[in-house]
Amino acid sequence: MAVAEWTGAVIDWRAGLDDLKRLIEPAFGRSETRASAGAFLDGLLSSAERKTGWMLAEEAGFERPYKIQSLLGRSSWSADALRDLVRDYVVGALGDPDGVLVVDETGFLKKGAHSVGVGRQYSGTAGRIENSQVGVFASYASRFGHALIDRRLYLPKVWAEDAARRTKAWVPEDVDFSTKPAMAREIVARTLDAGLPCAWVLADAVYGSDYRFRRMLEDRGQPYVLAVRSTHTLRFLEDWALVQSDPATLADDLDKDQWYALTAGEGSKGPRLYDWARVSLGWDKGQGFERWLLIRRSHRDPEALAYYFAYAPTGAALAELAGAAGLRWTIEECFLRAKDDLGLDHCEARSWHGWHRHMSLVMAAAAFLAKLSADQRRTAFGKRDKTSPNALDPMLAA
Repeated sequence: MAVAEWTGAVIDWRAGLDDLKRLIEPAFGRSETRASAGAFLDGLLSSAERKTGWMLAEEAGFERPYKIQSLLGRSSWSADALRDLVRDYVVGALGDPDGVLVVDETGFLKKGAHSVGVGRQYSGTAGRIENSQVGVFASYASRFGHALIDRRLYLPKVWAEDAARRTKAWVPEDVDFSTKPAMAREIVARTLDAGLPCAWVLADAVYGSDYRFRRMLEDRGQPYVLAVRSTHTLRFLEDWALVQSDPATLADDLDKDQWYALTAGEGSKGPRLYDWARVSLGWDKGQGFERWLLIRRSHRDPEALAYYFAYAPTGAALAELAGAAGLRWTIEECFLRAKDDLGLDHCEARSWHGWHRHMSLVMAAAAFLAKLSADQRRTAFGKRDKTSPNALDPMLAA
């Protein structure tokens, strides 16, 4: 196999981008709106340092940013319809029975008090309380790659109860205050209902500590590996007696031979090496599932432990749980790439619909790049994709 084939250089990415634009056309309705959306996507994928209205308009050759700004504001189209089309596109590109669904939030630092949902709140992006917006997102990951597939802006209670601010920011009447775990339940249920192939649902302790989130997944027969805090109260059966403890205490009671050296899969810096152990939580659900406390220990710092609740098919190996837990980092990489390269955090719109439109368009651009990478992987393993016309040029082939 030639280098051009296994590196993906023969893939016609322009044809692929045109395919995506045609796929998402139904979300936009009017031809003018579709054209503006196409220009917006081209701008997001360009080398423009800031993906603002003026910069994207300049990339598109527009004299003024009106068309770009109107796309996020005045024009009539459905960001939710675009979200659903992007999700289906990602499933077509990355879908796999062993894929995972990951939930997490990310922050967007802001100045002023007028952007919808903005306020002084904890931002994981900054690692502290800052004036910011926070969005809850879902991503999909498989052996072929990973991409964002859903989003929802967190509306703090002070915003949800302020009628004047809601009206000014065009917050829909049916949007009430919801906690982040409640938003995650809605996102995950919607995604699974759409038929996404999903072996595991993954999330950090904000969601793993929420009983209703775990119960919703168990009622669906959906396996999960969810992070929890070391102090989370545990009640389980041991020798038919009810035991109360916490993850840290159970980890302290483990014998040396209960730990196993396993990787957590590939990370951005290569294989991640940890020791893993698990403790049965004493009962199964009677439907072919078991509940486990999964514990990860750092090789560099044996005192650095991480804890997870796992709801797994009966007989699932420890390595399977460890491998699933190790995929939660993929959503962090989605955030990093979408912010650094595609302007996820460059949203200038202040309205509810403007925020969701911007995020959905960036998700579409990120999904296109994820599909390109997936196509490259498939090409490397011998499955042909569309060949760029340039690949047939004897000057380039020489």
